[in-house]
Amino acid sequence: MDITKISEFLSWPWYFCVCAKVSRLFGIHDTILSGLGGVFILLVECSNLKKYFADRLIIQLENFKVYSEDRIGIVGANGVGKTTLLKILSKGLEPDEGQVKLYGKCAYISQLDPPEQKQTSAELAAQFGISSTWNETMSGGETTRFKLAQSLSQDCPLIFADEPTSNLDLEGIELLERRLAEHRSGLILISHDRRFLNQLCNKILEIEEGELKVYPGNYSDYCVQKQEERERRQFEYQQYIKEKKRLLGAVEETKQKVKNVRKTPKRMGNSEARLHKMGDQKAKASLDRAIKSTETRIEHLEVKEKPAEQQRIKLDVTDSGMLYSKIIIEGNDICKTFGKEAIFRDAEFKIENGAKVALIGPNGCGKSTLLKMILAKDDSLKVAQGAKIGYFSQDMTILKDKLSIIENVMEESIYQESFVRTLLARLLLKGDAVYKQVGLLSGGERVKVSFAKILLQDINLLILDEPTNYLDINSLEVIEEALRGYNRTLLFVSHDRSLIGSVADHIMTIENQGIQMFQGSYADYLAQKDRSSDDGREDLEKQVLILQHRLTEVVGRLSIPRKKDDMQALDKEYHELLAKLKPLREKLKGLTGLS
Repeated sequence: MDITKISEFLSWPWYFCVCAKVSRLFGIHDTILSGLGGVFILLVECSNLKKYFADRLIIQLENFKVYSEDRIGIVGANGVGKTTLLKILSKGLEPDEGQVKLYGKCAYISQLDPPEQKQTSAELAAQFGISSTWNETMSGGETTRFKLAQSLSQDCPLIFADEPTSNLDLEGIELLERRLAEHRSGLILISHDRRFLNQLCNKILEIEEGELKVYPGNYSDYCVQKQEERERRQFEYQQYIKEKKRLLGAVEETKQKVKNVRKTPKRMGNSEARLHKMGDQKAKASLDRAIKSTETRIEHLEVKEKPAEQQRIKLDVTDSGMLYSKIIIEGNDICKTFGKEAIFRDAEFKIENGAKVALIGPNGCGKSTLLKMILAKDDSLKVAQGAKIGYFSQDMTILKDKLSIIENVMEESIYQESFVRTLLARLLLKGDAVYKQVGLLSGGERVKVSFAKILLQDINLLILDEPTNYLDINSLEVIEEALRGYNRTLLFVSHDRSLIGSVADHIMTIENQGIQMFQGSYADYLAQKDRSSDDGREDLEKQVLILQHRLTEVVGRLSIPRKKDDMQALDKEYHELLAKLKPLREKLKGLTGLS
């Protein structure tokens, strides 16, 4: 048994009260799970859960337990009941059937609800870069950071998180990821950020058609297991079809034998005819029994449904729509201010033909502003002649509420309706659902329709502003696949690291009111950034070492002064050295990732 893990768990302040309370109710063996991995405490227990939406069963869970070592990611399509399940497990919502037992306190991070308290720890507030007191003027990103800091400051044994990366920039997502990884607690979260799920989860709970299934491992492990399931279903279906075909063939062959049983010859005597007929009847009866037996075997075959095949999406744009300019978008001496605040100052950049550029940077740095300047063809920007821009904005104003999904998408599509339906089906808008009026759609469905409408138009320059908000992971991966196959110039803003890593071949950043271009993948960009951080850390360490050495000398001379020492000058230098050291130490701490 891992003694280190046991001692760590036993050091938790809530360990004794939870164990004492639960052991009195259910006995020690129901609340503690021990084994080679250590000792883990039961935090949630539920049985025979059912939850209906009108007459539709959306949640059915027979038996489910959550222990202190569990870090569970909940996945599933939009509207399957992920948030509903999270609220039931946290006792924020009662199930229609069954019961949930929650042992000890829990923290709940909601993407929509205001924070439970208006005050949080000053230390965590500083780490998340926000005020320790919440107010209604906070931006979406600041509000999310405040709720995260508040949840972590409660030091609860279990954290529930519903899309905790919403409204966070890449820096905020990485900070949250580190804090949750360091926090010793159980975790149940909903997220469409696949890298986030990979880094934090050791189990994935999938909701599909009301059924819940737990897969061990992180999101990548879950994908492997799902692929293996699909391959197994395909193999079982093929074996089922093969066996059914063989048995049906055997039936037809036997029936043919029945037809070929010889009739009694006319010249045969009565005695001989009687014996011949008896032999034929016996043979025919035997064949009939064989037919019935084989038909019974066919009836008792376990039916295997044919697995749904996912059609690939390839966007073939006609050559007539191609741009032949080497540079598609160019900016020189870009300056932009809002009031007294400068967004860009003498910034410049170039986007080459065919490049797939991810525009990244912290919230408020000017990403959406730059996209709007490109669309407005600002004087400081040049867009290639003949450029046909398809623009996805978060307000989704290109949709007409009174038209159906298929009418909206087909309105300006250069593709046949069969291909349009294929793309919509992959986005889980299938069958008669395409005739649904857009005005009745949910936020996630509107995003899908907007994306499909833009992507299928006659365009040669695609600009996307946060195209993946409100999407389930399945739809996210479809969009990712479509963008990888898009063979024209693409500029997109996203905080989804998996999407950036999979699609982008150039990274564009906004830093210090300027614009930097990096040619290469997101992984290459991060590697270079790490190398730069290492170089910067070494320089900082040298500066800190020199200042600390001088500070030691000054302190020594202040303690034991010499006759010629100017005590006033030494005291002044002492405070100046402290003032220089403080920001350098803070910067060094940030580079090393320490709190």
